[in-house]
Amino acid sequence: MSIVVSHHSLWRSGDAISRFNSSYHGTKPRLARSKRPLAALVEARPTAVPAVNTATSLPTQLVLAVDRTDDLQAEARAMARASNAPFYNPELLAKTYGSRPIEVLQRALQILVALSSFGIKLWLDKNSGQLDQNKRRRAAELRGIFTRLGPTFVKLGQGLSTRPDICPPEYLEELSQLQDDLPTFPDAEAFLCIEKELSLSLDSIFLSLSPSPIAAASLGQVYKAKLKQSGKVVAIKVQRPNIEEAIGLDFYLIRSLGFLINKYVDIISSDVVALIDEFARRVYQELNYVQEGQNARKFKKLYADKEDVLVPDIFWDYTSGKVLTMEWVDGVKLNEQEAIEKQGLKVLDLVNTGIQCSLRQLLEYGYFHADPHPGNLLATPEGKLAFLDFGMMSETPEEARCAIIGHVVHMVNRDYEAMARDYYALDFLSPDTDVSPIVPVLRNFFDDTLNATVSELNFKTIVDGLGAVFYQYPFNVPAYYALILRSLTVLEGLALYADPNFKVLAASYPYFAKRLLTDPNPYLRDALIELLFKDGKFRWSRLENLLLQGRMDRDFSVKDALQPVLKLLLGPDGEGLRVLAIKEAIRVTEAFVLGTVNDTYNSIPDFMRTLLFRDNGPRALGMSNEEKESMVELRDQVLRIWRLLQSSENFDPTLLQPIVQVLQQPEARSFGGRIFSGITQRLAARMLQQVLRASTTVSASTV
Repeated sequence: MSIVVSHHSLWRSGDAISRFNSSYHGTKPRLARSKRPLAALVEARPTAVPAVNTATSLPTQLVLAVDRTDDLQAEARAMARASNAPFYNPELLAKTYGSRPIEVLQRALQILVALSSFGIKLWLDKNSGQLDQNKRRRAAELRGIFTRLGPTFVKLGQGLSTRPDICPPEYLEELSQLQDDLPTFPDAEAFLCIEKELSLSLDSIFLSLSPSPIAAASLGQVYKAKLKQSGKVVAIKVQRPNIEEAIGLDFYLIRSLGFLINKYVDIISSDVVALIDEFARRVYQELNYVQEGQNARKFKKLYADKEDVLVPDIFWDYTSGKVLTMEWVDGVKLNEQEAIEKQGLKVLDLVNTGIQCSLRQLLEYGYFHADPHPGNLLATPEGKLAFLDFGMMSETPEEARCAIIGHVVHMVNRDYEAMARDYYALDFLSPDTDVSPIVPVLRNFFDDTLNATVSELNFKTIVDGLGAVFYQYPFNVPAYYALILRSLTVLEGLALYADPNFKVLAASYPYFAKRLLTDPNPYLRDALIELLFKDGKFRWSRLENLLLQGRMDRDFSVKDALQPVLKLLLGPDGEGLRVLAIKEAIRVTEAFVLGTVNDTYNSIPDFMRTLLFRDNGPRALGMSNEEKESMVELRDQVLRIWRLLQSSENFDPTLLQPIVQVLQQPEARSFGGRIFSGITQRLAARMLQQVLRASTTVSASTV
């Protein structure tokens, strides 16, 4: 059966949007009427589904191929339905709204009145010397203004919350709290949009459809439904009517303002018009729901292979440019800690899943979810982390992925000159910019911050510190990096509600360690060598820590960690590294030999030791006490590292077979010969030193 929503109730539901539209554009809303009542099916009897004859079922591979073909055909039909989807064209906007001066003037006055009062307050703060003291209050006021000005400014505020090169830290924090909490538009218009976009009646599509939206955002609202053909529960996202005209007018005005800022405001070093164009393109992409569905499919292919990550399926037959139908996900928002814990789940486990998935997005494939606020992250009853809303996606350039990991290495090593140079590779600074003034600023900040270990660092502290640097110097922070900071800051903020001592870098470091140990990328190989070698000596403690951290990552492989290093060591460009490795191999071998001798010495009874060595202790072995302790510590550290490798879950002695094959190459045999020669010379020198010392002792006794 069906329940028919009366026109009276539809007009009542339009009251809120009427007030919203009148304040947004100064016009009265128009409610589209249908010649027949619109049915919201909330309790319909399911129709009979014909049984499948499994005895004649096709082979699994063929069935999958047929399903894949059907899916591609359905997607192609959806793309055809979205052929007239809007796209951002600033020249077209200028032509369109340049011929509508009255409409432009009305909206401009509305925006001007809202923002001018804010500007006057900033001017008074500056003249009274209270600009810094009132930053927090003014930031909160700006957040309220953006909310009142509507969807475009909500999106703009969210975008500014990721721009440390434009906004001071106080504004970043306030604007990051912007929520897409806007009034709904009439259900009648939403239902008409579904029928028009899909060219089907509601009765033919759904067994049931919620009579009112279950969520509303700046660009659309969502209904819950059950499909008639398959009986699956789905979420239907319907775009706001005439939204492209509203945001088109706003971006036309904002872009005009951007030209004025570029010309007259010296405090902002970035190209504001370019930033507005980039942001507008992203918002317009969100208006094409077929594109969002394709984003979701790509995201699922890359990241939903993990058992704890869920990405909903897209139903292409019921998707168009303005209607998106996807699998319904039961879950709780990630910021609702109490509700999550009632399901027997832990917020921190889910946040860790989000961090690991985000790191793969940012640094592995480079395709990432650019809007991971709590409303887009759900905890399912099964303990999975569900990603929703794929309208805003971004990509990390390949060279930047490695540069980010290298930047972390330089931060750990406190190599501030290298950190400053990283900003060239990250495209933060033009190649002709002098980074020497930035080095002391980085040193002053990080010398205080890095008093703690990396695992104890608070990500927000680092972001705020770097944000202050970005704000003071001529940085042009790329959009992808700003969105990276936002993603990780949001996840850390969610975790801090559950555990005030949570550190996102501690959760991230295993991934960085695994990538450094296993990735054959030349940039990361150099970063690993830089991390492990200092002043010609190998830092075994760093390697031990990397292995301890790396094996915490579920994808860590001993084979992947050993082979790239050996290939680099024995490659044609590895001579410099071979010299260092030979010196370290000699030192380690000596530590094992002398450590064994020391253990043997300690196992001899005291009276025999006195007779044989005249109670000279370690000096009888040609070592001082300090040297003996150093040798034993080195040997024990190497043994601990070997045990770490052996205790790895995927360790298998057969993993060493490819390594043995590598060691059989001519370069490896030469390398081994040089090590053997060095060890022989070192031990011979120690023996000669001991003989000379004994001879000197005998001569002194005779005298």
